[in-house]
Amino acid sequence: MTEKKISLPLLSPPLQRLMLQVADAVQAVRSGRSLTEVLAACPADLRPGTQALSFYVLRLLGSAEAARALLAPKTPPPKIDSLLVSALALLWPCAPGVQPLYTDHTVVDQVVSAARKRTPASAGFVNAVLRRFLRERAAIVQAAQASEAAAFNHPQWWIDRVRADWPDHWQAILQANNQHPPMTLRVNARRGDVLTSTEAYLARLTAAGIAAAAVGPLAPQALRLERASAVGLLPGFAAGDVSVQDAAAQLAAPLVVSAVAGLPALPPGARVLDACAAPGGKTAHLLELADLDLLALDSDAGRLTRVRENLNRLGVQAQTLAADARQTDGDGAWWDGRQFDAILLDAPCSASGIVRRHPDVRWLRRASDIGQLAAIQAELLDALWPTLKPGGRLVYVTCSIFKAEGEQQVYAFLQRQSDAKQLEIAGLTGHLLALAHNGEAASTTASVLDGFYYALLIKDL
Repeated sequence: MTEKKISLPLLSPPLQRLMLQVADAVQAVRSGRSLTEVLAACPADLRPGTQALSFYVLRLLGSAEAARALLAPKTPPPKIDSLLVSALALLWPCAPGVQPLYTDHTVVDQVVSAARKRTPASAGFVNAVLRRFLRERAAIVQAAQASEAAAFNHPQWWIDRVRADWPDHWQAILQANNQHPPMTLRVNARRGDVLTSTEAYLARLTAAGIAAAAVGPLAPQALRLERASAVGLLPGFAAGDVSVQDAAAQLAAPLVVSAVAGLPALPPGARVLDACAAPGGKTAHLLELADLDLLALDSDAGRLTRVRENLNRLGVQAQTLAADARQTDGDGAWWDGRQFDAILLDAPCSASGIVRRHPDVRWLRRASDIGQLAAIQAELLDALWPTLKPGGRLVYVTCSIFKAEGEQQVYAFLQRQSDAKQLEIAGLTGHLLALAHNGEAASTTASVLDGFYYALLIKDL
């Protein structure tokens, strides 16, 4: 079961209007479009409610699809099917002690009205399916959950891969993916030393009536909000005093620039590459922690606009360049031949570790994507390694829990590169899972962290 924690004020537009938007979003995700793209095109007054309900539906999509298949074995036209499964998700039983967002009557009434607007002839069919579900709900829910895809609300190939990679934790991982993630902030360390800045900003949040708590020593700049907040309500956000960033993502910059595992901190002016920089959260964090000669590289010129916006808000500077990080020589080369003191490679990946923040990811990905992404990651590692100075460090990051994109990827790289070695730091490197038993961080972070993989790689002198 997924928890229901949607803020009701976000759902003030009539449910009928919202459900038409949600059905379109679900249909788009099923056809391979990201929810972020769909929401960008949603009318502004409907966007908050559409996002909240779409997240909710996508966290229950496996269950809703299985129920629809039992109720109507012949798949309806896509627009009606997406409306039906969205309605069935809203009618799905809540966890004990959790109140439904809408009464059953309201859901049926408003969804039938939405169907009438969309395809008038379908209204009777939609009404009959939903009313049968309500009459036979307990039996249909039980029958639907005989399928793992319905019980865990992930595609079967995804379930199989998580079970193979994490045989002791696979069910807990899948269940955690259906929970609402915390909103976590990163306090700007340039507003004072890290500890003082974090404590001072926590006091500002308290004064503003925003409840929060420090994450702990794992991520000293991180504050976890008790409830999500609009960034416009965060004190000093526009001035760059704080940013929104998951605690796990905040581990990257210190691994690159700070004194860790016997390595000295990078000196002022160190030459650093952020190889896949957009949207710029880690780029900005690097510059909050150290004065660097930083190149922020990304293959998408449009996304670099977001990087520059982040840097401008925080009052820090970096060179930005649109290029494929793999193209270090030949036509289209971006590298000038000067080696870097450190490299951050936040590689393209499946995003399997941030599914609770992006519930559409599991439905967008295909099993074949993992091998293709792993091949790109290997190409990036091999291309960037020669650009690193002897004695320099490369931090390899993916927001993935799949071992093919983490420990298996790095193991293969180490077999190819005789001058590379890996430094292990308990609780900071390796696979981090969005679970309470997250290595050394367990006692302080619980489920604060998203799922990430970190490797700290050193080039021999």
